[in-house]
Amino acid sequence: MPAPLQTIRRSLLVLSAALSSLALTAPVALAAPSPTPTPTATPTATPSSSASSSATPTATPPANMSSVGGTRLGQAGTQVNLTSSVPVLPKDVTARSWIVSDAESGAVLAAHNAHWRLPPASTLKMLFADTVLPKFPKTTEHKVVASDLAGMGAGSSLVGIKEGESYTVRDLWLGVFLRSGNDAVHVLSHMNGGVAKTVSDMNAHAQDLQALDTRVVTPDGYDEPGQVSSAYDLTLFARSGLQKKDFREYCSTVSAKFPGETTKKKGKSVRGTFDIQNTNRLLSGDSDVSVYPGIAGVKNGNTTNAGATFTGVAERDGKVLLVTVMNPEKDEHNEVYKEAAKILDWGFQADGKVQPVGELVAPKNVPQASAQPGATATGEAGGDTSTKPGAGNSASAAEEDGSSGVGIALAVTGGLLVLLAAGVFLVNRRWPLPDLVRRRRP
Repeated sequence: MPAPLQTIRRSLLVLSAALSSLALTAPVALAAPSPTPTPTATPTATPSSSASSSATPTATPPANMSSVGGTRLGQAGTQVNLTSSVPVLPKDVTARSWIVSDAESGAVLAAHNAHWRLPPASTLKMLFADTVLPKFPKTTEHKVVASDLAGMGAGSSLVGIKEGESYTVRDLWLGVFLRSGNDAVHVLSHMNGGVAKTVSDMNAHAQDLQALDTRVVTPDGYDEPGQVSSAYDLTLFARSGLQKKDFREYCSTVSAKFPGETTKKKGKSVRGTFDIQNTNRLLSGDSDVSVYPGIAGVKNGNTTNAGATFTGVAERDGKVLLVTVMNPEKDEHNEVYKEAAKILDWGFQADGKVQPVGELVAPKNVPQASAQPGATATGEAGGDTSTKPGAGNSASAAEEDGSSGVGIALAVTGGLLVLLAAGVFLVNRRWPLPDLVRRRRP
């Protein structure tokens, strides 16, 4: 289907869903209920993102959840509009919460307990990156001092940052995205004015994104009492982050060279490097998980309290989908990735056929007027890096300095901006999603 007709078709689909929602449902709720964790077990430390000291969440979703994005998204259980032309959802998905949506239009294709407030683990680093990444140019160097690494939780995942060594901002972000390094998060947080300020900034940014299920206590996703998010909110974080060129580079990089310690050899200071690989198994693959076709990020997590969490973006045949999966009950190796892949497969089959059950709302700061053709989007750290629609393809900086595996395809279809029907907002509000990302095969 030609790109203009495809965009018009998606726009009409989302417009129809938005008008139906406004006619049949109550106004969108502006706040989610407070989390009600029940101390049913004492978690133990794990070698993943964190050890847990907080209470285990309740086993069932609360009766009342936020309805941001549509009333059905606040209802417990699976929400999907199945008709004869829509494929059946995979039956073996065990996650407590999940959501699959069209990244361009914002249409939520299906969801399960989308607004259930659960511990997010390291998927919260998407909000951290979306908040802090624009503040520092990637070439900025920072020499690490002891206070930069203070306050990390026991059992935190680390990329291997050493006191007294200098790192570029790009090094640190690769450590955040590839190895989920809490040490890299803390260094960047201290560069941003400290952990407390960064947490405050993240909470404020979550409010701006209308991610009202989220409460940040630590910037790295380490389990702490009261730190919660939802599948819906994590998807908002990913969608916002993917507007930024640097974010797209880091989250889609499979492997990279990371600076090691400086040593003396023959009287000269020599600094080596070591390899780091992305722990997102749909991006890097594993013994029981294949690289997902079209995958381009974004972030995974795993803690004692949160279980496994994952948000991914993938492109196929011109469609770009976002999926978030939180805490599968099935206890198998890489289960969160297996379930995410099944939901993505269903989404690609159903997109364009299924009536949406809700939408991803736009940030509060989106201009009221529709964006015009030729408008640009900012987002590369440290300056104006707007990408003009219709720009040609170029390789990502992820292949510089030893990075490997993934480039960023700058694939704006015909330079068109895609419609985002945004809850109670006017349906002609637009939010540009430039430079759609796809995984480039080696």
